[in-house]
Amino acid sequence: VRAAGARGVCVPWGGGTTGRTWGFRGLAGDDRGNGGVGGGQGEGARPAPGARAPPRDLLAAHPETAYFWGRVAGDGDLTGERVRVRAAEESVARRLAAIAGDDGRLAGERTVERPYAHDASLARVEDEYTVKVFGGAADRAAAAFGLPIDGTDGGYRLDALADHDRQLLRGLIEAAGTVCFRESEGVVGVSFVHEARPLLEWVREALADHGFGSDELSETSSGGYWFGVADTDTAAFGEWVYEGSDATGLYADD
Repeated sequence: VRAAGARGVCVPWGGGTTGRTWGFRGLAGDDRGNGGVGGGQGEGARPAPGARAPPRDLLAAHPETAYFWGRVAGDGDLTGERVRVRAAEESVARRLAAIAGDDGRLAGERTVERPYAHDASLARVEDEYTVKVFGGAADRAAAAFGLPIDGTDGGYRLDALADHDRQLLRGLIEAAGTVCFRESEGVVGVSFVHEARPLLEWVREALADHGFGSDELSETSSGGYWFGVADTDTAAFGEWVYEGSDATGLYADD
């Protein structure tokens, strides 16, 4: 379902509206700094899940773990027993489970109806795949990254993954982002939407560190918060955040 809000006609991040339409991915090398425009290791098909050995420690600073925890922060939750993260694509869910290693499980699939964050009177129906990670990762992640656990508020200390903030922000925008088309102005806007204000404040600071401007935080009708990337920086941010992702498979395609 598309929703017409203050920023125009908006759709959730993904749905074929990002990488293929804007051509953000595979521009200048891969997530490990290889390849580049025109060929080399920076381009190619998405690797099969598990084709590349995941990090042994899910909390280690690494492009794959940064993407994983960005997805969790944006659309997941923690309890003392497990980490749970959701994805709208089976391929992404399998990739996340592979990153989690032996403790990760693709736990199920269902069709859900989600209210649109900018306008709770509208909803969209989508597939949802759930990945669960057991083995103590939740307690460790809550302590290391400040993620909320068992309903407590999180401090979101994500700077521990700052060396790979491109992948971290990619996970976050895919889990908690929208694309808005303002036809009257001919402008495409990108927004981050989440119920946790501290998380969005951290995202705004991370964007500013890379020279991307953003709007002030605003409340949504569903009780959360949102902000938009500055219109003048939208294209540059999209190119930057997807740069080189084709080679690693760390992205949502549909």
